[in-house]
Amino acid sequence: MPISAQLSRMISHADGSHASIGWLLEQLGPRSFGLTFFVMGLLGLVPGLSTFVGALIAWPAIQLVRGRKVASLPRLVTRREIAVVKLGRLVQAASPSLAWMERLVRPRWPRSLQTTRRLTGIVMILLGFSMILPVPFGHLLPCFVIMLLALAYLEEDGIAFFVGLGAALASFAITAITVWGTIETIDFLDPAQRS
Repeated sequence: MPISAQLSRMISHADGSHASIGWLLEQLGPRSFGLTFFVMGLLGLVPGLSTFVGALIAWPAIQLVRGRKVASLPRLVTRREIAVVKLGRLVQAASPSLAWMERLVRPRWPRSLQTTRRLTGIVMILLGFSMILPVPFGHLLPCFVIMLLALAYLEEDGIAFFVGLGAALASFAITAITVWGTIETIDFLDPAQRS
């Protein structure tokens, strides 16, 4: 099932006005890692959630590095609830882009993904860390890169995965340049900091 269809199905099957993260993970089933990263990237776009998601993404990423087959999150996190209406709006807004990406992403070089599971986990940890940094709108690009890597991982598309790695390197470079520029600006405005 395409990701856009599975996410829409998850929202339509939600009971009540809020859905817990634990319930969302149960709906993901065997595609837990890929869809967990994708949903986290999507949630990271919500104002106020980027720092929390950036820290949380390290949990499944470490599990991926350690070679686990299924993603899991701490109970404290799985109890947290998200407004179904807000989540539905995000999925609806992302659906056109997802449909376009699903035409491009298809199974290619699947073995390359099996041999780079640990690399994927490390890259996800670094992307999550870059979301935490106090950079204005600095969480947007990492979120999109996380979703691209997750999509490539789900569809077993090695080519899309390496494109995602290139985008991750670009994201790290932009974040580093922005942080460095901020530090230089502070030093320029407050010369006392230099001494």
